[in-house]
Amino acid sequence: MASYKPVVVQAVPKLGEKVTQDTLYWRGYKTPVQIKEFGAVNKIDFSPVPPYNYAVTASSRIHIYGRYSQEPIKTFSRFKDAAYCATYRDDGKLLVAGSEEGSIRLFDISGKAPLRQFDGHTKAVHVVGFLSDKYRIFSGGDDYSSNLWDIPSATEIVSYTEHTDYVRCGCASKLNGDVFITGSYDHTVKVFDARTKSSVMTIEHGHPVESVLLFPSGGLLVSAGGRYVKVWDVLKGGQLLVSLKNHHKTVTCLCLNSSGQRLLSGSLDRHVKIYSTTSYKVVHSFNYATSILSLALSPEDETIVVGMTNGVLNVKHRKPEESKEKSQKKRQPAYRTYVKGRNYMPKQEDFFVSKPGKCVLRKYDKLLKGFQSSKALDAVLEPHIRLYTPEVTVAVMQELNRRGTLRSALAGRDEKQISLLLTFVTRRVIEPRFTPILVTVADMITDIYQPVLGQSAVVDKQFLRLQEAIGREIDYQEELLEVLGMMDALFATLTKKKATYLEENTSNGLTNTLDQDMCN
Repeated sequence: MASYKPVVVQAVPKLGEKVTQDTLYWRGYKTPVQIKEFGAVNKIDFSPVPPYNYAVTASSRIHIYGRYSQEPIKTFSRFKDAAYCATYRDDGKLLVAGSEEGSIRLFDISGKAPLRQFDGHTKAVHVVGFLSDKYRIFSGGDDYSSNLWDIPSATEIVSYTEHTDYVRCGCASKLNGDVFITGSYDHTVKVFDARTKSSVMTIEHGHPVESVLLFPSGGLLVSAGGRYVKVWDVLKGGQLLVSLKNHHKTVTCLCLNSSGQRLLSGSLDRHVKIYSTTSYKVVHSFNYATSILSLALSPEDETIVVGMTNGVLNVKHRKPEESKEKSQKKRQPAYRTYVKGRNYMPKQEDFFVSKPGKCVLRKYDKLLKGFQSSKALDAVLEPHIRLYTPEVTVAVMQELNRRGTLRSALAGRDEKQISLLLTFVTRRVIEPRFTPILVTVADMITDIYQPVLGQSAVVDKQFLRLQEAIGREIDYQEELLEVLGMMDALFATLTKKKATYLEENTSNGLTNTLDQDMCN
């Protein structure tokens, strides 16, 4: 008896992923390092000066990590409750952070105890940052206020109470030392000037604002809230330039790369999207295990750090570029090169002995080997096969038809199984690669279960859907045939008929005779 041959599944070529320069660039990171924090990571901020350490705010602590350290090299833990938004100053020497109890603390990186404490907010402070003059701090809290503080005297300069809901994000202009921006859950983004007593611009985002970002040039503002990332032209009074809706859950954080040509957004849908700032199209994306709360990119894009809701810090480092000397160095032969007979080509008189490889059969192949046709068909109608690899289901149907057992495999099924079969056939019968066998399957199902029509509303509905699908496909094919006929007629009229040799001689002779008669 011959050995069983597994079912041959027709291989269909797939289009490869389009590889661009962005794809190669953003894939150039090593396997991520994961660090567990005490709580959800609400803020990550890189120091603007070498060695580019980064501050991670989670729970009631602020941890300072070195570029390649997996343990914190310094910790600030002088908080009674949760800490928020630890941010570096432009010189990297000072760090400011808000807290749940409403106070703002200023730390020296070289020390442990706070240098200054600013009290004035009545509720939690989620937003803090330095103005570009380095001597003032702005803040925003759950008491709806946005305040400005003087560092040397530790006093409040001005308080703005224009927001009508929690202030949860903000940023400062790097060009103007008096301008800062805050975003609130009242769906607005407000631009403040420290020289005025009220906001100078209000932008309606349309959703609770989770993050704001100002381009280095100061002309463009990006706001994130809901599923939207929106870009505004500040110089034109807050005109909306583009609205991006590439996430399917709330966008929580924004970030620019070192050149300012790529915008990164993190979301609760576990994705980081990377946009081109010229076309605002997604050029690459990263996928993470859980929802993303914070995101930061180091100078020169060497490290990308993502903080998640489960307290995990995901750190990816860029792979070092190989030096030209190493790449040009001739690679030494591996051990297998010296194995005798590796490259030997058998001659005609040689007797080749091969060790038979072990063939592992799939579940449906085992059932087919045991002549269990109905169970084999059930095996390939499982959701993970019929939805993602329908070619396997069709290949088994074709094998059953070849054996002559397809009708018996389709018979004797209940309402749920019939509905499943009809759903698969209706969805896939219009695909050219599946049409020949699925038309046969549809014909057999109709013949077998025609007597039970009218007994089940579910089955009747599936038969009607199959009829509609086949009817639409027939109409479509008729229209294509009509177009093909029109094109054939059009091409026929455009084709020039070439004269034969005999016709050329006859016409030339007739012309010569007429010329002679006219001369006479």
